[in-house]
Amino acid sequence: MSPAGLAVVEEVVEEREEQEEQPEPIPEPARRPARRRGRTALLICTAAVLGLVAGTCTGYLVQADRTPTQLPPLSQPVLNQSTGKGPEPLSAAQDRKVRTDGDLRKLLLKKPAGAKDTDWEPGDDGWMDLAEYAEVYEKPADAFGDLVAGEYRRAAVTAWDTGDQTVEIRLVQFRQEEEYKAAEETDDSRYWADSLEDTDSWPIPGTAKGTVLVHNRPQSEPGYEPYYEARAIAHRGDIVLAIFVTSLKPIDKKTIMDLAVRQMERL
Repeated sequence: MSPAGLAVVEEVVEEREEQEEQPEPIPEPARRPARRRGRTALLICTAAVLGLVAGTCTGYLVQADRTPTQLPPLSQPVLNQSTGKGPEPLSAAQDRKVRTDGDLRKLLLKKPAGAKDTDWEPGDDGWMDLAEYAEVYEKPADAFGDLVAGEYRRAAVTAWDTGDQTVEIRLVQFRQEEEYKAAEETDDSRYWADSLEDTDSWPIPGTAKGTVLVHNRPQSEPGYEPYYEARAIAHRGDIVLAIFVTSLKPIDKKTIMDLAVRQMERL
């Protein structure tokens, strides 16, 4: 083969190799036409709005065809006033407010037969003013402010000595125009007394929170013989009851309970 023929054969072989090296193009899949979005939602919203408008219009038309409901008359029939006398006012014995607004000292238990006055006089002519009553507390200055805020009104007091025992009774009254101080004062005194060691307590019949307490352990103060103490704490309405019994001998429950029950009956 001549050199020219060899050159032709080589060109043909090179063209075939180039064709074999190039990959055949992959045909692209046919694209679906884009779908319009939101058309269905728009149709649903439009139908809902039209339904609401149609329902409202129908309601107005139905109501307009109805006969108006007649309203009841503003004036009411006149009631005939009963004739005859009204109930009689309560007596002082029946109306507790009349009794407690009067002389509070008259509600205190009377001194028993054979008893004598104590060596010390509680209050002035049976009354304790705000300053005197604050002195019975351990911290008079603080108590004075609390009593003023608690609307302290007055306190009646009595005391006697039977020889074996000394008894003091206080009736403390609060105005109670803004707060229920009587119940709060009763709770504070009861919790304090009940916190003392070796103390027995019993509820006072006929009261909500009334309590009598007997301290079985004698109290000791410098310059005095050890003494036993019992007390009663209760309230009724705006009045706080406090009874103190002291003795050189142990005090039984019956003594303090009897005083508490009889005093509460007078309130």
